[in-house]
Amino acid sequence: MKYALVVFPSKKLQDLVNSYRKRYDPHYALIPPHITLKAAFEASENQAETFTAQLKEIAKKYNPFLLKVTKVKSFEPVSNTIYFKVEPTPELEGLFADFRDHLPGDPPPYPFVPHITIGQKLSKEEHADIYRQLEMVGIEHKEMVNRFHLLYQLENETWTVYETFHLGKD
Repeated sequence: MKYALVVFPSKKLQDLVNSYRKRYDPHYALIPPHITLKAAFEASENQAETFTAQLKEIAKKYNPFLLKVTKVKSFEPVSNTIYFKVEPTPELEGLFADFRDHLPGDPPPYPFVPHITIGQKLSKEEHADIYRQLEMVGIEHKEMVNRFHLLYQLENETWTVYETFHLGKD
């Protein structure tokens, strides 16, 4: 079974992101807007039971934190993905490193860039046009994050929450 770890932003931010994703992201129907902390990896259900205990311990290490979304960016030329940039925080970077180091799966192919995808798999022309438009609109958003989620993938390729982990000791 495939698993992944993510942070879901508030409904307000998800609604804004989805206003773009429904037009520019073919994965729109598969998963809500999110920040990926560990990309999809394979594990058995027995392994998942074991690492959920680890995830509870990891969650205790980190306090809730302020999520800041500051601008529209792109991964071009690596890919024609357009995203809202999430400012890195010690908590996001620590969670990413702990998940990378303590959970199954291959090491990530790229450095960690916290972001929320708003468009992907666009043609070169679409990418250039949409990116210019969204850059002019911009974004400035802040909210508190106090949890992350372990997801699993269903047979129809949609993702659903397996378990939610609250940050902090309590």
